[in-house]
Amino acid sequence: MNRRELLTNAAAMIAAATTGSVFAADHDKMDMGGMDMSGMDMSHEHGHEHKHEHHKSTRNQKLIDAATDCTQKAQICLQHCLVQMGKGDNDLAACAQSASQVAAVCAALEQMAAAEAKRLPEFAKVVMEICKDCEEECKKTDKHPECKACGEACAACAKECKAIAI
Repeated sequence: MNRRELLTNAAAMIAAATTGSVFAADHDKMDMGGMDMSGMDMSHEHGHEHKHEHHKSTRNQKLIDAATDCTQKAQICLQHCLVQMGKGDNDLAACAQSASQVAAVCAALEQMAAAEAKRLPEFAKVVMEICKDCEEECKKTDKHPECKACGEACAACAKECKAIAI
């Protein structure tokens, strides 16, 4: 894979990983007791306000939190690696690939854990292995704070995955 393909694939992975959070943020902006941001009434026609109560899943909350943190740290690591590679430091290519994969699977893990998906334990086992691989790759480049933080987040996520993996 050449640098152009790596950059293109990385950008696509970031876009895919962040799409869900953008939609969630838009939804949260709309949830103001039946009113949208402009003050327009968004309640149902029958006169009852449509309020969303945001319930956090307590069953998988540690896994959700670890996956969220891992996704964010992997995206930061990936961006750092891409910038450095653009400056000619190709020693970070493997780290960038690994961070890209982690960002994608941890974003999916977060959603599956929140939904208490039926296949979550099997998926967590796969994610655990991907996180372990990324942790090892980040150790090779941990002189960079972004890589070190990603590796630590991967270790924490792998630990939470192990707790529910089958």
